[in-house]
Amino acid sequence: MAIDTIFVEGGVQRRYSPSLLLHRAWLVVRAWWIKRRTRHALVEMTEDQLRDIGVTRSEARREIDKSFYWD
Repeated sequence: MAIDTIFVEGGVQRRYSPSLLLHRAWLVVRAWWIKRRTRHALVEMTEDQLRDIGVTRSEARREIDKSFYWD
């Protein structure tokens, strides 16, 4: 018994439409905006609110100072 191998000339190529690339770019910008907004919401919280969510003021400050790429 033999197994034949099928070769596709040129290999597999992915085609990215401009609308798909624009959509992906929008998702990146949206993720950045959400992270920024939620991190900066920590600034406006009172000590009691921070305590309720289990975060100290210094931890909140460290979170706010993180760059976009930091998760």
